[in-house]
Amino acid sequence: MCQDYATAPISGAEKALFAFLAKVNGRPWEMAREDVDGLRTSGWTDAAISDAFTVCALFNFYNRWVDAFGGHRMSEEHERMTGRRLAHQGYVR
Repeated sequence: MCQDYATAPISGAEKALFAFLAKVNGRPWEMAREDVDGLRTSGWTDAAISDAFTVCALFNFYNRWVDAFGGHRMSEEHERMTGRRLAHQGYVR
């Protein structure tokens, strides 16, 4: 999934959402009404599209903010541990 959402074993609707988010991240100046219309056609509601876009935008903001203020990456081991914890417990402890 993390390496190539287009070939991952996820639904067509999820692939459409990730393609939309990839465009938001990589070519935001190309975004058009048709991009959102395509998600609606795939079955996404306006609320779900808004949520996905907001999460994407906030992650971009926070990553840039942390980078600008000298934050550092976690070690690979810490990332793996955090990933396992989130997969089992979610964001709430």
